[in-house]
Amino acid sequence: MTKKEIVLKIAEEADLKQMDVKTVVQKTFDHIIDALSKGQTIELRNFGVFKVKSRKPRMGRNPKTGASVPIPERKKVVFKAGMVMKKKVK
Repeated sequence: MTKKEIVLKIAEEADLKQMDVKTVVQKTFDHIIDALSKGQTIELRNFGVFKVKSRKPRMGRNPKTGASVPIPERKKVVFKAGMVMKKKVK
């Protein structure tokens, strides 16, 4: 399902203009991204939790040359589904 499909479905069910729904959905995503970029955790009850985790620096290997290459610390976004979502998807 795409963002456009979500907007169309919400607009139809709530009897709202698509442009208004699109603005709200986009602003929601923008605020989630902004909070995650600051290292904050986003907890949406019954849906799940988004948080930023750090991956430790490590030594990797260049597959072409076989040389050791240092891989720096990285941050990644992880998502853990909430109980309601887990039950419905199951």
